[in-house]
Formats: sequence, structure tokens, C-alpha cells
Amino acid sequence: MDYIKRDAEAALRNFANGFPVVAVTGPRQSGKSTLVQKVFPEKPYVTLEDPDTRSFADQDPRGFLAGYPKGAVLDEVQRVPGLLSYMQGIVDREKRMGMYILTGSQQFGLLSGITQSLAGRVALLNLLPFSFNELASAGLLGGEYEDILFSGGYPPIHDRSLQPAVWLTHYVKTYIERDLRQLIEVRDLSSFQRFLKMCAAHSGQLLNLSALANDCGITHNTAKSWISILEASFLVALLRPHFENFNKRLVKTPKLYFLDSGLACYLLDIKNRKHLDTHPLRGALFETMIVAEIIKIHLNKGMDPPLWFWRDRTGNEIDIIIDQAGLLHPAEVKSGKTIASDYFNTLKRWKTWAGDRSGRGFLIYGGDEEQERTGIRVLPWRKTTGAFSPG
Repeated sequence: MDYIKRDAEAALRNFANGFPVVAVTGPRQSGKSTLVQKVFPEKPYVTLEDPDTRSFADQDPRGFLAGYPKGAVLDEVQRVPGLLSYMQGIVDREKRMGMYILTGSQQFGLLSGITQSLAGRVALLNLLPFSFNELASAGLLGGEYEDILFSGGYPPIHDRSLQPAVWLTHYVKTYIERDLRQLIEVRDLSSFQRFLKMCAAHSGQLLNLSALANDCGITHNTAKSWISILEASFLVALLRPHFENFNKRLVKTPKLYFLDSGLACYLLDIKNRKHLDTHPLRGALFETMIVAEIIKIHLNKGMDPPLWFWRDRTGNEIDIIIDQAGLLHPAEVKSGKTIASDYFNTLKRWKTWAGDRSGRGFLIYGGDEEQERTGIRVLPWRKTTGAFSPG
């Protein structure tokens, strides 16, 4: 299939006009290399996954960089972190914008090097798998949300028309288990595999590290460490509770979300999209997909997602809070395809709780009809991108 245009292209070009170095990071196989080569076809492309190239860059960083006097695209640069300090001297001397375009799959590896060597000289763009908008532009979004919920957004699944389970089986074994095991020195692979599956089963729920640890036979500290690794690898995100209490006692625990619903479905052993029709986690997986989509919308603009959730100790909850310009816009997410009156109950109560802080409300649901209610916009799932695009 031809290249599918990425929503992050504009932000990437903009960053390259204002910073000497741009780093594109995200999970493996999210399309980082394809994106940077498409946007910067004139730049030499060098992958540091190649053992000979990596050895040269590691042993003679000055000589390696001298081979690219006008800059280059350097793929998987976290493989040779020592390059970044040598890069600093070059960009300070040349004062040329967009000289180096870097990619990296492990946020922690890349960010630690940037913090030490390139602070103030680099812009960071996070690229996740395909968004609704990107798939729609290529005619790949599908008619029902179960299609994209099951397949997820990883580019190879759509580029190569592969069955999701076929590709994700190899993705989990060759990237997630290999990469993360090396980073956290997992001795018992079965415990880590069980941990991944349990995290998928808890996507869209409050993060309970003690329960995860007990279910997987690991310590609380190990569970905390593994969650941090999954978050830094762009496999999961933690949605934090909003701090406004409105005279109520708040839950302070974050909610856990997978950043690709297809990967979550695979880990839950959902074999095909028909299994979603009766699956007990259908609602949580739909919410997972919508939260990931809103995160993608902001990251593709080069912005941090201003997303929270709100929940008090009596069980009142708003799925998503979007904090913009002092207003708190509430959004409820429902997987049903027919609009039910009780979908609006919590959104209406939110107006009472938040008062002047309350912004416009949103109801995102699994159907196709768009409506305007008093202070509430009813959105079909596929309209999420347009409604929440910043600016």
C-alpha cells in the first residue's frame, strides 16, 4: 500500500524550522522511520540498528558524524547514546535548524541522553500508531468501531493487510518481550507475560498495583517498575485524576489505558472482532480506544494531552476531563450504538459540581448520529478527531 499521510507531518516540519535537532519517539513499529524519510527525503538516512554502522558510530563518533556534514536522519539513535554529546558541539557551531532528525523507540533511553546532552536544542515529537483520521484518509477506518477496536492502529497491520493476531503475535515476542526483558532483566518470562495480560484486562480501570502484583506473583515494587517501563515504551498511558475536589473526597489513583486497542484485544485472547459483541470488557476497550485517540490527536500536534479524569469516593465519575484555558470540559464514553437517556446523567451533575469551571460537555458513543443537546455535544466515535483537535 502507498504511504499513509501522518497527521504529525506538520508538527515535524514546524519543529525542524525552529530547532537544530528533532527527535521522533514512540513504540516500535509505529511508523517513525517511514515518517521522517517521507518528510526529509533529501537527508541521508542512517539506521543504527545495523551492527557495522552502530560499531562505527560508537567507536568513532566524530568520524561518523563528519560523514554527514549537512546533517542526517539517524534511526534508533538510543543504540549509541554517546553520539548525542558530540552532536551538541556540531549544532552549536553550525546553528542550522533541522540539522539532525533522530528516532528512538524507547522513551527512557532517548530522553536520558537528550536531557544530558541536547537540552534546549531539541524538539520532541511522540508518534503513536495510526489515528482515526489517518485511517479514514486512506479508506481504512471501516464501518463499525469493532473493526478498528479489534485491529488497532499499528501500521504494518494496515499496510500489509495482515490479520491482527498474526502480526501482533510476532510483535509481542520479538519486540515487547525481547526489548522489555532486556531493560528490566526479567528472569521469569511467564510472570511478565501474565503481567501484560492482566494489564490489558484492567485497561480503562483504576490502577491497582497490589492486585496486579498478587495476580502475577511479583512484588508491589516490581509491578510499579514494570508499569513504568510499559508507560515509557508507549504501550500504556496513565490518566491522572484531576485535582479539583468541589467539596468532595477524590480518588487519587490513576487509570490505566493501553495506547493500542488491538494490542489489548490480542493480550485478552480475543480471536476476532465478533468476540467483541458479547465480551464483558467491550465497554472498557471502547473507552481505551477513545482515550488513546484523544492522546494521539494532541501528540500529533506536538502537544502534551491536557487529559484527566474525575472521580469521587462515592462513585461519581467523569471518564475524561479536558483542561483548557481554565475550563474543564467533561466527556463521557459509552460503547452503546443507541443513545440512552441515562448516558447524560453524570454530565448533567457535573455542571452542578464544577459551576463556573465547567466547559462544554461531550458524549462519545458507538453509534453514527451526531446531536447537540443543551451544553452537551453528542459525538459518534469516528468524529473524535475533529472535535478534540487543539487549536
